[in-house]
Order: sequence, then C-alpha cells, then structure tokens
Amino acid sequence: MSTTMNKITRDSLMTLEAYAKARPEFRKQVLEHKKLRTVAVGNHVTLIFEDELTVRYQIQEMLRIEKTFEERGILDELEAYNPLVPDGRNFKATMMIEYPEVAERKEALQRLKGIEHKVWVQVEGSPKVYAIADEDLERSNDTKTSAVHFMRFELTDEMAAALKYGVTLSVGVDHPMYSQAVSPLPIEVRNALVKDLA
Repeated sequence: MSTTMNKITRDSLMTLEAYAKARPEFRKQVLEHKKLRTVAVGNHVTLIFEDELTVRYQIQEMLRIEKTFEERGILDELEAYNPLVPDGRNFKATMMIEYPEVAERKEALQRLKGIEHKVWVQVEGSPKVYAIADEDLERSNDTKTSAVHFMRFELTDEMAAALKYGVTLSVGVDHPMYSQAVSPLPIEVRNALVKDLA
C-alpha cells in the first residue's frame, strides 16, 4: 500500500488567480464536506477528520493568505500539509480544545495537559486505538497542552475490513479531567470516514 495514495502535488494546485475565481464555490463545497467529518466530543473538544479535500483547501488558503506564488514557498506548504492526508490505513484529525473565555481556556489547557494522548477511535469489536499526536512538532510543554493538535489513528487491516463491512465506529477522550465519547458515531459520519480507508 503506497503512502503517496492521496498526496497533493504541485501540478494539481490552482494558481492564485484561478483560486480567487474558484474560491467561493470551492469554499462552500469544503464546508459542506467538513460537516460529516467534524465530531464534537463533549462541549470543549472538536475533531475534524482531514482528507485530501480538506487539506487541499488548507494549502490553497495558506497560499492565498500569504500570497505565495514562488516555487519554494509552494513546496514548503505541500511538505507541511501533505502529512495530514490519510494514507489508506489511518484516520488523521485536527483536534481543537475550545473555551470561549481566555482565562477559562488558559486554566483548562493546564488542567488538560496530555489530553492529546488520550483521544481514541474504536472499531466495534476491537480495542481502542489511541492517537499518535503532533508528529510534526511538540505542541505541549510541562505545564499545559496546546489548543490545537494534529493526530493520526493507525488501524489494522482487520479493523479497516470490519469498518468496510459495516460495523460501528466510536470516538472519545479518556483524560482524567475530560472523559467523553461519541458512541457510536452517526452513520453518515462513519460512512464519510470509511472512505479514507484504501
């Protein structure tokens, strides 16, 4: 199984001009697509399961915001974001810890230290698979966690086969200060995520 399955290439990106024209429609399409890939785990943790389309949108947006049209800059963005595309045997997600008040958020990020290692997915009939978090760079320190984490959930061939067969999928967090689960995921969300498996 090649890990280059869904990698986004330089040639497949739109130029800044082309993207400016296509953006309103593309953005609408991506926001609609993300609805079935977004899971609120309790009131303060949201997981957005990334795929080729969501990552492509991120890259195009970064290039637009930074007005990047030079080859090196474009390749840097591809290098930064391509690892977020699932490779056929995993789910990849952006986790956001959300508290509206600044003081409350600061206190929560201290209390939830290590939460990024306590996020899991579970295929019905199989053990929990815990996230491998922040492989690109360390986002937490000795006193607090970060509000944003990138995570990968590695599935076995058996888990992938079971999901394709139709078993349920659950997602949760079992940090001592934040224990929540969505079990099972709504069928339409589960079906959207199963498409990430080769």
